[in-house]
Formats: sequence, structure tokens, C-alpha cells
Amino acid sequence: MTGRRRFRSTFLPLRTRPGRATALAAGALVVCASLATGCGVIPGTTGGAGDGPITVMTWAPQGTAATNKPGMPAFAQAYARYVNAHGGLGGRKLKVLTCNDHNDSVAAAKCARTAVKQNVVAVVGSYSQYGESYLPDLEGAGIPFIGGYGATTSEFTSPLSYPVNGGQPTLLAGLGKELAASCGPVALVRPDTIAGDELPPMLDSGLKAGGHRPSIDQRAADDTTEYAGPAEKALAATATVSGKKGCAIPALGDRTSTFMDSFRREREEHPAVRTAATLDSVDQTVINESGGRSGPYEGSYVTGWYPVSSDARWAPMKKVISEQAFGDNRIDAGDVGVQTTWIAYTVFKKVVDSLGGGNVTSDSVRRALDDGLKVTTGGLTPPLKWSDQGPVATIGFSRIVNTDVTLQVVRQGQLVAAKPGFLDVAKTLQGADVD
Repeated sequence: MTGRRRFRSTFLPLRTRPGRATALAAGALVVCASLATGCGVIPGTTGGAGDGPITVMTWAPQGTAATNKPGMPAFAQAYARYVNAHGGLGGRKLKVLTCNDHNDSVAAAKCARTAVKQNVVAVVGSYSQYGESYLPDLEGAGIPFIGGYGATTSEFTSPLSYPVNGGQPTLLAGLGKELAASCGPVALVRPDTIAGDELPPMLDSGLKAGGHRPSIDQRAADDTTEYAGPAEKALAATATVSGKKGCAIPALGDRTSTFMDSFRREREEHPAVRTAATLDSVDQTVINESGGRSGPYEGSYVTGWYPVSSDARWAPMKKVISEQAFGDNRIDAGDVGVQTTWIAYTVFKKVVDSLGGGNVTSDSVRRALDDGLKVTTGGLTPPLKWSDQGPVATIGFSRIVNTDVTLQVVRQGQLVAAKPGFLDVAKTLQGADVD
């Protein structure tokens, strides 16, 4: 594996008022529609015209000291090998270009400019913290961004973004709603940053929906490497009340594991406090590294975007891995980045199928999605259909169309489904106090 695979939540919620955010997104769409070339499409952005290969790009950080997602571009290339071995997309070869954004804004913008120069018809199933850096170039060229990881606000506001999940807002809202019935005091440990300031309202919307009082907002310095102080305060604040154990939720991205090291040491004096998390910060690898069944996550609720990796609905994705990437340790079927890439390419395939494999360009792909194409993903998400105003546009997230989350729990050191099916948190988020 290239680098240590860790998650870093870099979601940057809107600071604008909901009405203004929605108006801005709608205005961008109007501007796009008014351009004769289609949202600034430059001549030559036709990496799928004619009968040659259909060219797309997937990017993610690799070999960095922070978040690494090597499995996403690796899986994208395996997917291309798979479909090409089975007749291609619409009878045409799929060509996947990859790029390393290095967790750097300049490199992310360079990836986008490379996508433009290479005339790709879409960027599919990618991860980057720097939406503000790469989306302007894609928007200027009219290149759709399909199924990003949901790491930044831009993915939920750009008219050329087609997200397949609801990002951190849905995960926190779903987690709050579930914990409301089973937890005493709930402490949210989050970065003391502008972005961190926006996390409590998302969690509290879920707690409120479940009749629970708001969370205890426990801030932690963004640049610290030791969390003994925040861990001790979170534990002290979540003492058992009326027989209900308190719950502590770390929302520190790639530093969640560092926090949990401190939390585990301090927890000896407060053994009754439980933990909970969101899947953008904690996955099976993190659970394994922290001690598995004997670690601090045992018994913890974790909200995710998709079914657990053992679910039979992942069988088609696993077939791609077994046929074209067996032994490639960069690709883990349980990695949410790999899963998102699979769903993104499922969307892209449905778009190409709807076009008959013929004139596949960035413009035609975008038009198909904007004209109401409904995409099913084999039950891994609800049917996806993008529009100008998604279900949570009132709080500024106009491009979110999937507000479903799954509830998972760590049992015997393994993430398993805590409840069957999905939980739709659209109404919960609509009540979030984001002013």
C-alpha cells in the first residue's frame, strides 16, 4: 500500500446564508445555460467523440504524510480493464487517466488543468480537499465532476458537480438521530476552526430530531499532536446521567486516531463513556490499527453512506477487483473511497448507455445528467437524479441528492450493520441551525 491509508475530514460548510448560497448556485446555472458553447466549453473537449476511446480522469492523493487514497485511481484503472475486456462502454474502449493531487491546492489545480488539456469528458470518482482549486478549471471547460468523495462544500454547490453521497452533513445528522435515544450527554470533539464551527449544527439537528439536548461543543486546537486535555474534558463532560452512558464523538479527520490514543488512556477513569464516529474518519483499517475488538471503538456506532462491505450488493464491484486487481493491495473493497469510485463509474456507465455510446462528450454527459437521467446503483444508494434544488438546498447544499445514511456498529472488532436499510436525514438536516 502506498502510504498510510487514513481519512481526513476537510468538509468546509458554507458561511453564506442559505438563501444566498442557493441563489449563487442557481445563478451559476443560468450563466452556464446562456453560454453558446455550454458553460464555457472550450473547443476540443471531446474526449469521447467519434468511435475512439472515451477518456476520463480519476485523481486522489498518494504517498503523502496525511490522507492517502491510492485505491481510488487504482480501482478506476482496474474498472477500465474490466469493461474493456467485456466489450467496453457502448462498444467503445474506456481510457482512464490518473493524477496525484498530493493533498496540495496547487497540485489539485494542476490535475484539473491536465484533465482539460487531455480533453476528458468527465472526472469520475475522485478525492481532493481542494474543490476551490480544481473546480474553476473544470467549470470553465464544462467538464462534469461525477461522484467526488464529498470532502468539500464546493462539491455540494458547483453546478458541474454530481455527488453520489451527502458528505459529512448527512453522517453527523444521522449519527445524532441514532445516539439521541441511547446516550446521556453527547460531546463533539472537533477542530477549533471556522470549518469546525459548522459541525455542531449538523450533529445537533439529529439530536434535536430524537428529542435530545444539544451536544457539548469540545474544541481542540487544529495543529496539536496531543489530545490528552480535550480527551479528559470530553470524558468528564459525558458522565452517565439517569442510567444512560455518555457518548464522545471525535470529528477530527485524519487526527481522529491520534485523539483516540489519548482517549483510550484517559478513559480508564471513565469506563462508562462510549464513542461514536462517522465513516469519513473511521474505517475498518483504523479500527484494526487501534486494537480491533479490544480497542476504543468496540461497541461504537458509526454512520456511513453505503451498506457494509460484506453486503451482497457489493458483489459486482468485488468481481471487478477479483478479475482485474487481485493482489493489488492498494485496492480494498472495504474502503469507502474505492466504494465511491465504483458508484461514480456506475453513474458514468449509465450516462454512456443513455447516449448509445455515440457522441460522448463533456457537453453531452453534462446534458444527460442535467436533463433528469435517473441512475440506479444496485441498491447501494437510492436512485440518483440531479436537479437545481436538492432536498437540502435550503441550508445551502443544492447539489446533494442522496441524503441516505446507514448505521453500522463495531462488534468483535468488525464493522457490521446495526440496522437494516437506510436512514433518510433530509428532514433532519432541513432543521439545522446554520445561520
